[in-house]
Amino acid sequence: NVLATCNFDLKFMYVLSRWESLAHDSKLLSNDLIRRNGLKVSEGKYILVDCELSNRHQVLAPFRDVRYHLQDFVDHDNDYQNANEVFNLHHASLRNLIERMFDIFIPYCIIFKSVPSFLSKTQTKLVLACVTLYNFLRKKCRYD
Repeated sequence: NVLATCNFDLKFMYVLSRWESLAHDSKLLSNDLIRRNGLKVSEGKYILVDCELSNRHQVLAPFRDVRYHLQDFVDHDNDYQNANEVFNLHHASLRNLIERMFDIFIPYCIIFKSVPSFLSKTQTKLVLACVTLYNFLRKKCRYD
């Protein structure tokens, strides 16, 4: 399991990759926000999370039981029912940015598709190496 944050330039800003694969996302986030060297969120900034997680200080999840997916807003010409739908539309747009980033990033992780299974400690280092390579290429080869 990997916990990652990124910026609007599609670069990773923070990566935690040492949890077992069965750990729930809320456990990763909760634990990491309280660690001394864990994820720090600058004042006035927020982390967007999916609807499986709940809102908390500087963590924003979409409103439940309210239109969310961008596809749900097509053909409605700004016909929002309330402010919660507007929030969810913007949340979904930003989430699409994250999904696009991971679509670009995943090919850098081809090493994990190879036959040998790596020890957990090695996997953690490989994830960080892939992220570092990805960020370097995003900076140096903008259109890679």
